[in-house]
Amino acid sequence: MSKTSKVAKNLYRNRELSWLQFNARVLQEAEDKTVPLIERLRFIGIFSNNLDEFFKVRYATIKRIVEAGKGGRRVLGGISATELLEEITQTVIEQQATSLSILNSIQEELQKENIYIIDETELSPEQDKYVLDFFIQKVSPSLVTIMIGELEEFPKLKDSAAYLAVRMKMSKEDVTFESKINYALIEIPRQIDRFVELPTEGDKQYLIMLDNLIRRCLGNIFSIFNYESITAHMIKITRDAELDIDSDLSRSFLEKISRSVEKRSSGDPVRFVYDKNIDKETLEFLMNKMGIDSTDSIIPGGRYHNRRDYMKFPSLGRKDLLYEAKEPLRIPGLSLEGSILEKIAEKDYLLYTPYQSFGYVVKFLKEAALDPKVKSIKITIYRLAESSQIAGALINAAKNGKDVTVQIELQARFDEAANIGYAEEMQSEGVKLIFGVTGLKVHCKACVIERLENKKVSRYSFISTGNFNESTARVYTDYTLFTSNQRIGKEINKVFDFFQVNYQIKKYRHLIVSPHYTRNAIYNLIEKEIQNHEQGLPCGIRLKLNSLSDFKMIDKLYAASQAGVKIKLIVRGICCLIPGVEGMSENIEVISVVDKFLEHPRLFIFENGGDPKIYISSADFMGRNLDNRVEISCPVYDEDIKEELIDTFEICWNDNVKARIISQDSDNDYRRNDKPQIRSQFKLYEYYQQKLK
Repeated sequence: MSKTSKVAKNLYRNRELSWLQFNARVLQEAEDKTVPLIERLRFIGIFSNNLDEFFKVRYATIKRIVEAGKGGRRVLGGISATELLEEITQTVIEQQATSLSILNSIQEELQKENIYIIDETELSPEQDKYVLDFFIQKVSPSLVTIMIGELEEFPKLKDSAAYLAVRMKMSKEDVTFESKINYALIEIPRQIDRFVELPTEGDKQYLIMLDNLIRRCLGNIFSIFNYESITAHMIKITRDAELDIDSDLSRSFLEKISRSVEKRSSGDPVRFVYDKNIDKETLEFLMNKMGIDSTDSIIPGGRYHNRRDYMKFPSLGRKDLLYEAKEPLRIPGLSLEGSILEKIAEKDYLLYTPYQSFGYVVKFLKEAALDPKVKSIKITIYRLAESSQIAGALINAAKNGKDVTVQIELQARFDEAANIGYAEEMQSEGVKLIFGVTGLKVHCKACVIERLENKKVSRYSFISTGNFNESTARVYTDYTLFTSNQRIGKEINKVFDFFQVNYQIKKYRHLIVSPHYTRNAIYNLIEKEIQNHEQGLPCGIRLKLNSLSDFKMIDKLYAASQAGVKIKLIVRGICCLIPGVEGMSENIEVISVVDKFLEHPRLFIFENGGDPKIYISSADFMGRNLDNRVEISCPVYDEDIKEELIDTFEICWNDNVKARIISQDSDNDYRRNDKPQIRSQFKLYEYYQQKLK
């Protein structure tokens, strides 16, 4: 049986294996020699960081299915949970080996550019002196070293922290320990940059990794002991990141989330990664002490772990080895100088970051904070920047007497601690906080302000596909719609009413809101395209998503394909739909674009008989977005903006440089053809430059 027919036998691709295919596309960017050299290193970091989060969340979930004694085939797309854990581990071992090979080749290329990443054995006398001084001044005060050889209870290792497992063979004269083999753990400090720049020598630049710098100084750390030999190998443990929220009614939700985040650091282990050159005796000692079992993913790796740190590899002043920095563009007709609200009162505007400036969102809120006619601001917050101008503008508005209401999602995965800090700060400054709806995450991105104009209330809104975060807006592509459409403003208010009185389910004529309406609304839009095809009217579906994993939604798309409706899908990450299968999905094409920026917008285009219905959305087609989160899909009514959104979709669809074809074979082949080269992210910048002319 061929590979193709074997895949086609299943209706869906497994979600976890599909995600690993997405991460393989990230790794392709690290391998691509047309990508600037330092950027390639950073893609190694992104690949590794993605993998860490995958194990904390998805692998941990599958492990819980196994431990509960369940098969899981129905929810996992036809594979058992036990088989899936094995396949994940095998795939990850292969990907890690590939990433190590790519890393080695990048380092060879760096040497051609006179950039050397050296280890502790390659230091010149001057560099050695610098390293010892650096260790004493910067590293030693931050170092946590635990003598584990004779501890009765093994210490709890921190989630995703890197440790050097030290083995000392004691000399005959040693009387400190009973055993002649002793062990210690050194935690690699996270607050010190992983890459330490050494003094240059001529035109050569040198770096040493912090772990190697510590290896050089083992004699300094363990100087009080009498040993014959000493070795250090890196290990890392990844823990289950599921939040365990207690039911103590006496605690506030803020308190419960805070405690739960603290407990996460001691969750069950799900992955153990170690230097494959570690001696067998040390490895067995560690695994026994840590309680690593057969359902954990045990991965032999290279000398260095936590390769996510390559995301912050220093620029070294080498602009020639980085992507060219391009200034975000203005929105035609919308100035950052005058009143943004006056302009939005006249017409809708679309912002597409990072091609255009996120400053428009900040400007909107800062103007609202100062404008005496603005009486209230309501906004949802999912992830904020580390130093957030958004939070600052909201606090400023509250100090100016505005009625400011913020729905802040305290369970935004891995950003809980930051959001707790902002929540406490805003609360202390008079901002009203809403902590969501029991059992539902609030993932929508919306803001509405109310302004008194001629004794009447006017509403100004913005709705986005991405977070209100200045940092991610520089690297995530996202749409934001600014509008003074009063019907949309009123319906955003209804969403906020639902947050506060959530036993009342609101009705909407314009917005599509999860968890009550999105699934059926999208079904109806798909069904309409099927009817249009049967009636000989223009039909077609174009979707841009981060993930497509809901089996029922996939079934609906299969039904449209079988009816003859042409479907184009741009899916960055997980895609459980299998395209191009005769009799099932032959009218569906799927591509994925992975490039300089992270593709993040959700865009739905339904041909609708020649009068396209277009929505921007915070929701992917995943069960959680459709049924278990508060999401907003917003219709676009402005004809110019509809045309702009179709243009941006088509530019992305026609990418033949960075687009990969998602096929039955799951092989991540680049789309190549004889047409002029279109690299969509670069082409989109040019598109918006042309609009300014």
